[in-house]
Amino acid sequence: MAFTEFRPLAEKSLVEYIKATSVLSDKIGNNFGDLKIKEVGDGNLNFVYIVTSPSGSFVIKQALPYVRCIGESWSMTKERAYFETLALREHGRLCPENVPEVYHFDRTMSVIAMRYLEPPHIILRKGLIAGIEYPLLAEHMSDYMAKTLYYTSLLYRTTTEHKRDVAKFCGNVELSRLTEQVVFSDPYKISQYNRWTSPYLDRDAEAVREDNILKLEVAELKSMFCERAQALVHGDLHTSSVMVTHDSTQVIDPEFAFYGPMGFDIGAFIGNLILAFYAQDGHADQMNDRKRYKEWILRTIRETWSLFYKKFTALWDEHKDGSGEAYLPEIYNNPELRLLVQRKFMQDLLHDTLGFGAAKMIRRIFGVAHVEDFESITDASKRAKCEQQALDLAKMLLKERKRFQSIDEVVLAIQQVQ
Repeated sequence: MAFTEFRPLAEKSLVEYIKATSVLSDKIGNNFGDLKIKEVGDGNLNFVYIVTSPSGSFVIKQALPYVRCIGESWSMTKERAYFETLALREHGRLCPENVPEVYHFDRTMSVIAMRYLEPPHIILRKGLIAGIEYPLLAEHMSDYMAKTLYYTSLLYRTTTEHKRDVAKFCGNVELSRLTEQVVFSDPYKISQYNRWTSPYLDRDAEAVREDNILKLEVAELKSMFCERAQALVHGDLHTSSVMVTHDSTQVIDPEFAFYGPMGFDIGAFIGNLILAFYAQDGHADQMNDRKRYKEWILRTIRETWSLFYKKFTALWDEHKDGSGEAYLPEIYNNPELRLLVQRKFMQDLLHDTLGFGAAKMIRRIFGVAHVEDFESITDASKRAKCEQQALDLAKMLLKERKRFQSIDEVVLAIQQVQ
């Protein structure tokens, strides 16, 4: 069976595909007798299969030409698999400890085969809902973000190298346009895809659509998202794009990757931790009031940013005389000036992070794709109360992000909106 043109893989054709692809059949020791295949694609866009045998395992991910959770009426380029592979390979090169290895890519079939993250790895979002602490999460995520963002920016590279890669990822425009729609547009207008916990949040949805100051700020963020090719960002770095165990953290699904603002990635991750924080009251019960767990989430938010700051500026210091062209050594050559430049850069990045994080929070309350943190709270009035708190904080952060000087002030603000 030749696979010379695209078709969706079902279980039977997947076996044929593995047989026809030596790198994959070798991975399972050509043992087709004991092959187990399980479809696990619970995401919004793709088919995902776990393939296991006694000799080895891998995951197959196939991009479909439409949005899976909506159906064929919402078409979507399957070329996203190509950009996902580019990003996995580039980020994997920069931070191999936290990115699963790619074994095989087939552009015609839009198929990626990569390392299977075996149990006890679970999606971080599910761990946060279950109230599980991950002591190394901030350490690992700050590492991943510092390395992937620093090394793909002009702080490290020449403008020639940078422009070449920016051009390469410009082809992923369709997924960037999807983000423009669902994050920066839909929540602020009447859209067929919007939904929220009705009737409790009806008035809030309307208030967002009528908030002039909020719309001004969102326009500024959208402009930055579309125009600022600062670094190779993951593009969808929420808590369902991270798989974890007690001592492993793996970042998956960078199909939205493009050259964009660094704060979009950091904000997505921190914003989703804040959503998890506000969802905890909805998951509390007689056995566990989740108060200690909420403290752990706040600690993780604080440490993620603090460690990121430390590691990112350490990389910057280490390569200060390198070929990066953002701040030429012959101009920024004295320690005081370098410190000024760094402080300004990191302050701006904190503000970008808060703005994008807030925009991501709002879209998860009123947009097309919600989060399980809230959706799994069955009592609608309780859920709405949690969402309301997250919304109040997000609106304030979006409008007032530039007054925050440190992550400690942000954590204090989160605690006050309860």
